[in-house]
Amino acid sequence: MPTIRPSRPEDIAAIAAIYAHHVLHGTGTFEIDPPSETEMDARRTEVISKGLPYLVITTANQVQGFAYCTWFKPRPAYRFSAEDSIYLAPNAQGTGLGRALLAELSTQAEKAGIRKLIAVIGDSANTGSIGLHLSVGFSHVGTLKSCGWKFNQWQDVVMMDKSLGLSDSCTPAF
Repeated sequence: MPTIRPSRPEDIAAIAAIYAHHVLHGTGTFEIDPPSETEMDARRTEVISKGLPYLVITTANQVQGFAYCTWFKPRPAYRFSAEDSIYLAPNAQGTGLGRALLAELSTQAEKAGIRKLIAVIGDSANTGSIGLHLSVGFSHVGTLKSCGWKFNQWQDVVMMDKSLGLSDSCTPAF
């Protein structure tokens, strides 16, 4: 039975390993060199310091994936919009763990006051991530053609979004 919970410092090695795989073998991230565990811990700490969720999903006490959101842009007007990130261990892809994790991230983001989740998905051929986001209610917003250069070729960026809670139906509480 999978468990979704807030990430902890002792999860960093697994988080860094999962992300390193995607950096080295995938186009879901445009990062070229895998960050160190120290860097991944600093990134996690920054997300949590903003009051935003940074979750892991585990099976048999092993981290199978992680997801978090952080401000879409740093300016104050964007404080109700966040960009999500989700990465699964290769053996966890296609098992439904990603859907459960992204759904819970959406719930936790809404509790944190986020009204709009935005997916910035590397590679328009990334059908796994696009399908995952569609499965939890994201909609396609647009595609930025040839926006990144990775693996010696141009890569598109797919933009998707999902409204949370009251969305834009009223003025947010400050």
